[in-house]
Amino acid sequence: MQPSIILLKEGTDSSQGKPQLISNINACQAITDAVRTTLGPRGMDKLIVDDNGKATISNDGATIMKLLDIVHPAAKTLVDIANSQDAEVGDGTTSVVLLAGEFLKQCKPFIEEGVHPQIIVRAFRKATFLVVNKIKEISVKIPKDDKTEQRKLLEKCAATALGSKLVAHQKEFFAKMVVDAVMILDELLPLNMIGMKKVQGGGLEDSLLVEGVAFKKTFSYAGFEMQPKKYKNPKIALLNIELELKAEKENAEVRVDNVEEYQSIVDAEWNILYDKLEKIHLSGTKVVLSKLPIGDVATQYFADRDMFCAGRVADEDLKRTMKACGGSIQTTVQNLTDDVLGTCEIFDERQIGGERYNLFNGCPQAKTCTIIMRGGAEQFIEETERSLHDAIMIVRRAIKNDSVVAGGGAIEMELSKYLRDYSRTIAGKEQLLIGAMAKALEIIPRQLCDNAGFDATNILNKLRQKHAQGGRWFGVDITTEDIADNYVACVWEPAVVKINALTAASEAACLILSVDETIKNPKSGGDGPGAPRGRGRGRPM
Repeated sequence: MQPSIILLKEGTDSSQGKPQLISNINACQAITDAVRTTLGPRGMDKLIVDDNGKATISNDGATIMKLLDIVHPAAKTLVDIANSQDAEVGDGTTSVVLLAGEFLKQCKPFIEEGVHPQIIVRAFRKATFLVVNKIKEISVKIPKDDKTEQRKLLEKCAATALGSKLVAHQKEFFAKMVVDAVMILDELLPLNMIGMKKVQGGGLEDSLLVEGVAFKKTFSYAGFEMQPKKYKNPKIALLNIELELKAEKENAEVRVDNVEEYQSIVDAEWNILYDKLEKIHLSGTKVVLSKLPIGDVATQYFADRDMFCAGRVADEDLKRTMKACGGSIQTTVQNLTDDVLGTCEIFDERQIGGERYNLFNGCPQAKTCTIIMRGGAEQFIEETERSLHDAIMIVRRAIKNDSVVAGGGAIEMELSKYLRDYSRTIAGKEQLLIGAMAKALEIIPRQLCDNAGFDATNILNKLRQKHAQGGRWFGVDITTEDIADNYVACVWEPAVVKINALTAASEAACLILSVDETIKNPKSGGDGPGAPRGRGRGRPM
């Protein structure tokens, strides 16, 4: 008998062939089941507790996927596509995972019957290409020149994105706020120019948008309360200098013969500080912001001269202030001329909830804004922040790509019908596989119905009938448990969201299908059988 040849290290786990593929598909199914119920306006939320005991309540597919610590190698691709969808478009993260899982589920029977995975991959690629072209063909373009029309469109897109989140009840309020925020930005629409500040307490409706910069009052010394808290058209100095007395370096050695000499050293220190402060005062500055601490002497000095100061301002806040109010961050107090100082119409300090905030309003170069969110529980405000992030991303995308499609399962049903019709015109195995993908696309409307507690089969039948008769924008209507023309009902999504979701899901499915073997190396000294333990000093057991 021929001896078996051992190629791999002992303890290496290798599995291959059809069973491996089926097991990968099953692992992906398990993940889709985890996020399946979060889809749509009636979706449920997940409460995830990490190993530090921090609880997160979320409805956002990407957030849930990040927090689930997934170890299965094939299932990790689903986490990656959710993250890529989040980074690229911001919304539709749950849909992308669902679609990928459903594509795999629909082709599982074919794999079991022995169809070669590459044939399935080829059919899926072809179907994806057809579907993306179809979306581009039927999406509705929005004229950019008409500002009011464009604004309405953006608000509807934002409201659709917020509809499935915790803040769905206030979606009109937040949609307006998000669109205002994005409209303030410049051409490139940089995300980091929208600051998000969270303040506990108050209701959601107390959230406000500051056209300019707002940040929490920084740590302050005595004398701070004597400073005025409101200025009109102040000059703002942005510094990166410490304005306080330094403790001597421990290893510095100064030899002095008498008290006068010692006194002159101390005086020199004070004079350096006072010299700096005087220069700042003479430049006509009224508001001094510094990244480094501003000490008690300086605070008192500014208070006596009716100036406001804040030290230890966070770096991003300082940069955003610079963008909004003009000026530049200085590392010296020499020549503080008007061109390096910023300005704004009104600076004031307000009490918001339990915190005090410094607000800069009416900034001349306001290409930045701050959303201050209010709410009861901490988790709730965090979820609001994630929801608003999704909405902001969607609005940015909608401004750049001006075509929209109807959401609520409408576009998926239309594509499903299109693929099904196409599959009947070709011969061979591809016909079945493209038909399988058409069936897989129905998961979105089906899941919307299931999450809302409707009879999914009944509604899908109605939808198939409508789409066959040419009602291309008909989708699930959550409020009346029926179907409706979602384009008229203003459930709109940017076409780019759908294109991205479908291509990402199809790529992930093809990737998982083309893997037929997994080889796991034993962890060094970890899980593998350990070395026999001796009794010490080199003696055997």
